[in-house]
Amino acid sequence: MKKTKKIIIAISISISAFLSYGFADNYFELSKNLDIFSTLLKELNTYYVDETKPGELMKTGIDAMLQSLDPYTNYIPESAIEDYRFMTTGQYGGIGALIHKDSNQIIVSEPYEGFPAFKAGLKAGDVILMVDEYKVEGKNSSDISKLLRGQSGSSLSVTIKRPNVQEPMIKEIVRENIKINDVPYFKMLDSEVGYIKLSSFTETASKEFIAAFDELKAQGMKELVFDLRGNGGGLLIEAVDIVNIFIPKGKKVVETRGKLQKWDATYVTRKEPLDIKIPIAVLVDGGSASASEIVSGTLQDYDRAVIVGRQTFGKGLVQQTRPLSYNAQLKVTVAKYYIPSGRCIQRIDYSTKDERGKALTVPDSLISSFKTVLNKRPVSDGKGIKPDLFTEEETMSIITATLMRSYNIFNYATSYYLSHPTIAPAKEFQLSDKEYDEFIEYLGDKKYNYSTQSEEILKKLKEVAEDEKYFGGAEGEYAALLEKLTPNKNSDLIKFKSEIKMILENEIISRYYYQDGRIEQSLNSDPDVKEALQLLKNKKQYNEILAGTFVPNK
Repeated sequence: MKKTKKIIIAISISISAFLSYGFADNYFELSKNLDIFSTLLKELNTYYVDETKPGELMKTGIDAMLQSLDPYTNYIPESAIEDYRFMTTGQYGGIGALIHKDSNQIIVSEPYEGFPAFKAGLKAGDVILMVDEYKVEGKNSSDISKLLRGQSGSSLSVTIKRPNVQEPMIKEIVRENIKINDVPYFKMLDSEVGYIKLSSFTETASKEFIAAFDELKAQGMKELVFDLRGNGGGLLIEAVDIVNIFIPKGKKVVETRGKLQKWDATYVTRKEPLDIKIPIAVLVDGGSASASEIVSGTLQDYDRAVIVGRQTFGKGLVQQTRPLSYNAQLKVTVAKYYIPSGRCIQRIDYSTKDERGKALTVPDSLISSFKTVLNKRPVSDGKGIKPDLFTEEETMSIITATLMRSYNIFNYATSYYLSHPTIAPAKEFQLSDKEYDEFIEYLGDKKYNYSTQSEEILKKLKEVAEDEKYFGGAEGEYAALLEKLTPNKNSDLIKFKSEIKMILENEIISRYYYQDGRIEQSLNSDPDVKEALQLLKNKKQYNEILAGTFVPNK
């Protein structure tokens, strides 16, 4: 017995010594490299031929170091703390307006209805000339955004030039605490189907969602379209509370696992649900990430909702902030999360990189299969959330994207608004063929050049053929094919009329009905919403999908 004790003690001492050595070795490496870095920075600052800025050098070094890990581990200097708080709370002190730069001018893109810019009379299309005594010309939009933001209750003077007004106008604005709603829009799509758009997961997300849900229930909602498209995530606990609306109390929503035991945690629903029976179609796409994937994935795992749309982004990582010196912060990835079926949906393995240093996606050979909790439907990890019902992704034509990027659609909408005091309600408004022809005429002297991918490939082929001495004699065929492939603006404006017209109508509607009008008009032709509506009306298909007996369309 004594001999056994001696062996156990000996093994314990050996393990302790090994761990101590490993820790000491790791600490020595850290200490050594910090010393090298400090010495290098001092020598660089002393001997480099030009003046250096140590703060900028250090920031560059920190950013490069963190970028070698994953894109979510970031250094947040004191100067950027307010921007970080805005990401988590959705709040900032400012005037409540979007701006953009066009040529050398800063222009109001859209004032938020009910906020200071709106109250002061700023309109989309107004050119900002001055903010207080600062001239705007030549500045970029981020510089001007900083001038427009400030302490709630503080005032500023904004000098603008409105396109149809000869003299500049001065607007006195009092900044307010701006809170962008997590639920920007909700309504009844018909007498029984409600729609809720959730755009973010800040600290008010569940509260806003519950308020919208209760109001729609009072209006007679019997089925729900829950839109998470483009929602990049946010606070984990808000995702848990939103799942709790539809899942009974005490059910696991998400589990986190990290290198340190302190980050291992299980999050369960904490309250009695509001509705465990209402049929739900959850809309997702490639922009649905993180908390959006926890919500959609958990509802899928419990066979509680049908997921409609495209594959989600695949972010299964959890971040926490850690305080640093001088009021800076480190946002660091501390864990991976796992939803009730046991799967982690992280798409990219940042620990594995190719020869160029690019992180690789999880290979198909390592994808594992799991089962949903109730009906044992097959689901998989490593690729985001796969919809139960796929929809086609609509791609925008090159000419439409160019017209938007060159602000020709934006500028025409401003011109239209200034010459039309009123329009039909957002849901009903449509441009006539004559008005679309007027838009084409408006574009007559505007610059918006673009090329197709096939045109670029053909030009590259010519370069290669010339290098290899094969182009001689093919000039005529090349010119003829290039002519056929080169975009014709006038014919493209007709070919893609319906698409361009819809985007133009949406921009015009925003001048009269703001953000709500944009969403209301877009829902009319939204293929994902139409698919969700058809699904909710087809109870047989809905139930078969949740039971795992329906053959998907893809």
